[in-house]
Amino acid sequence: MKAGAKFAVGGALILVTVGYLMASGIKETGVYYLTPAELSEKVRVDGRIYDAGIKIGARVVRGSIQRDVASQTITFRVSDGVASYPVIYRGLAPDTFTDEAEVVVEGRLQRDGTFRATTLLAKCGSRFEAAPQQAGA
Repeated sequence: MKAGAKFAVGGALILVTVGYLMASGIKETGVYYLTPAELSEKVRVDGRIYDAGIKIGARVVRGSIQRDVASQTITFRVSDGVASYPVIYRGLAPDTFTDEAEVVVEGRLQRDGTFRATTLLAKCGSRFEAAPQQAGA
């Protein structure tokens, strides 16, 4: 086999390997979460969803956040406009955690319908926008 052909085969092998590693890495680190409506449907169809590790992505219901500073416990509700769930989280919340913030909570749904979160992630609500132009500027 000529040197050019060996180089081409080796290069192709390396590209296939790197492609496979990238695809498997993306699949493993990809974050999929259920909306409250999807979770409600899963609960209705399959009761094994209780006490299984899952993620919920939704908005915090306005006025539902209650903090117990002594125990570092935060209770709130998440909703997607169709269904909602009460969430209990123990720990420090991100600075961006506020009313109507988009959140992803990871934890387990209890049989009483409460979601016990072990992880709380909040999307940054700020957007980079151009400053309004002043008249005459």
